[in-house]
Amino acid sequence: MAEVAATEFARNFGRYREIVQREAVAVRVHDRITGYFVSARDYEEYQRLKAMMPVALAAEELDDDTLRALSETKMDKRHAALDALMD
Repeated sequence: MAEVAATEFARNFGRYREIVQREAVAVRVHDRITGYFVSARDYEEYQRLKAMMPVALAAEELDDDTLRALSETKMDKRHAALDALMD
């Protein structure tokens, strides 16, 4: 991955626009990476993968029907001993 100072990136944007078609470019400010410049194709792939990620919700964010359904859920009979832990 290419890494470049922000000032260099700004001055030579056209150059990095070409480089990013082959690899991501890390943009650095004061010896710290503050962002990445990626191709449209890579960004679209990132968005696709991000959309596939599961979403975790706190119990307070669930509607009443979902909470009720979860509270009535029982383990498979093979794991009956675990049901006692839920009560």
